[in-house]
Amino acid sequence: MRSPFRAIGLIEHATLAVCLFQLVGFGQTTGTGPTTPSNTPTLHTEAQLVAVNVTVHDKNGHPVHGLKREDFTVTESNQPQAVRYFEECSAQMPISFGQDLPPMPPGTFSDYTPVPPKGALNVLLIDSLNTSMADQAYVRSQLQQYVKKAMPGTRIAIFGLSRKLFMLQGFNSDPHVIKNAVEHKLLARASSLLDDPAGAGNTLDAPSDITATLLSGQQDTSSMQLASIVSNMQQFEAEQAASATELRVQYTLDAFNTLAHYLSAFPGRKNVIWFSGSFPINILPDPALESGARGMESNDAGFRETTSLLSHAQVAVYPVDARGLVTDPTFSAATKSDPFGKSSAAFYQSQSSEHTTMSQLAEDTGGKAFYNTNDLSTAVRNAIEAGSNYYTLSYQPSNRVRDGRYREIHVVLNGNLRAAGYYLAYRHGYFIDDHSSPSKNSTAGAPGIDDVLPLDSRVKYVRLAMSHGAPTPEEILFKVRVLPIGSAPEQELARNNLRNSARPLKPPFRRFAVDLAAIPDAFQLTLDKDGNLTGAIEFSVILYDNDGTALNATGKTVQLNFNQEGYHRFLSGVNGHFEISVPVKASADFLRIGIYDIPSNRMGVVEVPVASVERLKPLPAP
Repeated sequence: MRSPFRAIGLIEHATLAVCLFQLVGFGQTTGTGPTTPSNTPTLHTEAQLVAVNVTVHDKNGHPVHGLKREDFTVTESNQPQAVRYFEECSAQMPISFGQDLPPMPPGTFSDYTPVPPKGALNVLLIDSLNTSMADQAYVRSQLQQYVKKAMPGTRIAIFGLSRKLFMLQGFNSDPHVIKNAVEHKLLARASSLLDDPAGAGNTLDAPSDITATLLSGQQDTSSMQLASIVSNMQQFEAEQAASATELRVQYTLDAFNTLAHYLSAFPGRKNVIWFSGSFPINILPDPALESGARGMESNDAGFRETTSLLSHAQVAVYPVDARGLVTDPTFSAATKSDPFGKSSAAFYQSQSSEHTTMSQLAEDTGGKAFYNTNDLSTAVRNAIEAGSNYYTLSYQPSNRVRDGRYREIHVVLNGNLRAAGYYLAYRHGYFIDDHSSPSKNSTAGAPGIDDVLPLDSRVKYVRLAMSHGAPTPEEILFKVRVLPIGSAPEQELARNNLRNSARPLKPPFRRFAVDLAAIPDAFQLTLDKDGNLTGAIEFSVILYDNDGTALNATGKTVQLNFNQEGYHRFLSGVNGHFEISVPVKASADFLRIGIYDIPSNRMGVVEVPVASVERLKPLPAP
């Protein structure tokens, strides 16, 4: 597992951002920044340090403060671990603010977000993929009630989940900004993968109703043929439902992977409050099973990847049932007679399964599940309060063998505290192997992205991170300058541009220069048998229309192979220069710019509205 602590120097998020803006100039070649390299190349390796955030509550659910390092015992796979780092974080701590960047020239942007170095970050995840429109509307009304009384200084971001993850509001502690996002950005969206996306019907009777409709007019069919038709229809319906559920599982996994990548760049604990009307996955493994996973997840590497990413990002999940208090639909006047109670049995079985999944997911990540309640605004308040008061315990595992197995974590209180009836919540384990190996063949992504993505690997994470409107990961901090080139329209696309053949762009075009600068510390280099340092970086620039369709792109894959002298030049900064053509009448379009470090599976992304740069002073035309 990757640790947020480095073996060579602990570089804080804000400090790294300031270093970024000490890089000089832009250009196609490496600059000569203010660095003093040593005579011997230094590899940045990462220590195997495990951080566990523990919330402690008394019998009445109130947080317990003032505990010391010696009050806790941590074991990993039943082996005691020495706690090397200990800190208490409290909602009562003075509000701290992240370090802002210095003013930037026109047309210059960065993926850096100024979050505080300590304390919890809170994410509201509004799931329209697994939730009916009626329940989405109810969640929105409940969040409006919450933001009216939200505590100032609470750092909240809002994300939406449909077939991919969207960032609706970045981290902000201003109640007015959060209120505006809730009122104007949380629009209910129908899910094509739910049996009842509008939430108006009774899904328990749907299959039999469909079968009855299709069999009407078949009075002349023999009983044997009729039985065969009914059986085939039932199988068809079952396979349709299974296929839709499988897609929802994959989209949900992709969303959590993308979110975990985004959150991993920020320090401290993150509380993800997941509003959903259905929970089709249980992401965390079960150490009681030999395979280390549950049910359908046992042979799926996607679940393993999600587990590792959430652990690395220090995410605690708080599932909230968006349906509120659900009653048995059998007693509804709209439900047909069910003398054998099949609908009622199916309802209670489904509810039990959903709540078990929610509780297990929350318990395994250190969160709490909320269901059978209509007061969702209070659920949000309780989740944020619970997740804002915690203790961080870090240790270096005594077993340092990277065998790929799941390591179970157990935390208890010592002495008289053990008998005090306190309740501890924390993540219960992690996979010892690195989470960096990328997954391919994603089922999600922006329309047209496969036609224009100028990357060799086309890994799932890259496709999702480079989609319009997705979170902009900050695993690689960089700045980018976007300026128009010349003032005269052009009839031809810029060199090395790859447009979407299904949506061909028409001239005239305006050409833009895209210049990037990143800190070399963000990239992973490996020492090969010849004593050289190797790596690989992918740059990409994609033009999207307002509907999120990829129209045009450019980019490059750079293979790194340095001797000592080349490595010293690399230390002065990583730069890139690209040019992309944009239709003249494209003010509503967006440029999404990314840097991807292939060995570490880390990215940095910036999205720039064309309207914000099209009127800037242009660079001279070549």
